[in-house]
Parts: sequence; structure tokens; C-alpha cells
Amino acid sequence: MSSAPTATAPGAPPGGSPLADVTASETSLRRYLHGLPGVDAVGLEARAAMLGTRSIKNASKAHAIDLAISMIDLTTLEGADTPGKVRSLCAKGANPDPSDRTTPKVAAICVYPDMVATAKEALAGSGIHVASVATAFPAGRAALDVKLADTRDAVAAGADEIDMVIDRGAFLAGRYGKVFEEILAVKEACGTAHLKVIFENGELSTYDNIRRASWLAMLAGADFIKTSTGKVAVNATLPNTLLMLEAVRDFRAATGTQVGVKPAGGIRTSKDAIKYLVTVNETAGEDWLHPDWFRFGASSLLNDLLMQRQKLSTGHYSGPDYVTVD
Repeated sequence: MSSAPTATAPGAPPGGSPLADVTASETSLRRYLHGLPGVDAVGLEARAAMLGTRSIKNASKAHAIDLAISMIDLTTLEGADTPGKVRSLCAKGANPDPSDRTTPKVAAICVYPDMVATAKEALAGSGIHVASVATAFPAGRAALDVKLADTRDAVAAGADEIDMVIDRGAFLAGRYGKVFEEILAVKEACGTAHLKVIFENGELSTYDNIRRASWLAMLAGADFIKTSTGKVAVNATLPNTLLMLEAVRDFRAATGTQVGVKPAGGIRTSKDAIKYLVTVNETAGEDWLHPDWFRFGASSLLNDLLMQRQKLSTGHYSGPDYVTVD
């Protein structure tokens, strides 16, 4: 559970009420979540578009590219994953550019639970975390005991971080208490592993739902809130990430507890990554510009960052064999 449970948050009734009271019942939780300010969709999208046009100088761009590399959860989540593919990905994450040892390492390697032990062994001594999806990823359609077993298996195999999916069906049906209790239970099953809670924003349909899901997950003790699985048509977007950054900013202001944000799916270019970093800085602030508080869930983004990094260093792009094809 997050600390400072007696603080109040935006949207609470006049005079405020303890967060512990907010989560005491389904009724109080619903009242609280539906009392959060509605999202001005036009204003949100306009601000995201404006932030997306910001340009930065080359010296700042070099720093931004290195920062983005250090924030990547380098990911493979395919049915055809093999131990060899995972070991290769781990080697790339630990040493992204063998020709330039100043290149930062990625933050984590993200795999399915059955590949955690392989990744853990391959990354021994690297300082890179092993993240594992769990809780019947990506649909989340399983009984709670199955989800908890999935989580415990990943942690037992050595996972440092667990990326869980919420039950979107329960959330959209307004069964907020069920979603809250599942996050609590998974958080407990994580032990010392950090918990990232995935909303699948493309299925939540509205910005109001994304704001409610953000507060619900943070109230339940999420260490990170994550946009998406990367397995649906609509994944991370700048507006929905901006909305989540506003939520973590406001949650820290209310409780003193800082929560991370992870956009995932569809972020493929350095230009896109820099737009997200600008949005982090302008919305949540510099405190979130660190791998402990912001991550990119990505598989192909690293290659473009490496090519742009070399372009800044040498003045030209390398040939197609400069980066590996994952």
C-alpha cells in the first residue's frame, strides 16, 4: 500500500476525507472516483499537441536520447519467444552499442513469466531489472487465484517488477471495488517487486475513465501506472500519457507519494520519445525525468535512438547493419 493514507486528494468532498475512508467501501470509492474533475478533452489534446511541437537544441537532444535509452523497458512478449531470443535481447539491453561503451544501458528487460529465470541469469551483475507481465496478460480474464499464482511464479523466478493488467470488464461495469481489491492482492503477492498497473487505455474509451483508473490504481498502491499492453489497436498516446502524468503529479501533491508512469506500445522514434520527455518535464516536473519514475515500454524504439545518437556524434547515419533487428 502507498504511504500517507490520511491525506486528501483532488475531487474529495468539501472539507476533505481520509483516503482510507475513500476506499472503505464500493460506494465511497465510486463516489470519490466519479467526483474527480471531468477531463476537458479539447484542452487536453490541444496541450499535448502544443508540447509535441517543442524543439530542443542538439546538446539537449543528445542528453534526451541518452535519457530515453536509460528509461526503456526493452520488451519481447511473443508466443514464439525462445531462451535464445531473450538472452540476445538481454545482451542488447546491457550493451546497446558495442562500438560505443558510453551508451547507457536500458532500465529493464520485460518478458513473460516463463522467461524470467532466463533473463535474470543473462542480466546477472548488469544492474538491469527484469520485468514480467502477469495476471493473465494481456486480457486479464482469469480468476484471482490464477492471477496471483502467475505473479508469485514470476517473483519466485527473480522478477524485480511485475506489470499487471486490470480487469477492464469489471472497471467498465463500474465494479471499482473488485479492481481495487485485485490490485491490492497482486501488490501483496509482489513482495519487494515493484508493481506496474496496466489500464489498456484504448479499451477504457474515455479520458474520464483513464483519470479514474489512474487514481484507483494509485489508491491501491501501484508503484507505476502504465498506458497499455501494446497488444491492441490504440496504445500509448501523448494525450493519455499527459493525463496520467497530471494524475501522478496531483497524487504526490495530495499524499506525498510519488508514482511512476509508463507509456507502452507505438513509441518507435527518437522524435516521439523526446515529445514524451518534454511532456514529462512540463507536466509532472524534473523529478519524474529518471528511470525510477518514467519508462518507455518498447521493442523497436531503441534502434532508432541508437541511430540518432550516432548521427549526433558523427554527423552521419550508419548502414542498415548498425543495429540488430529484434
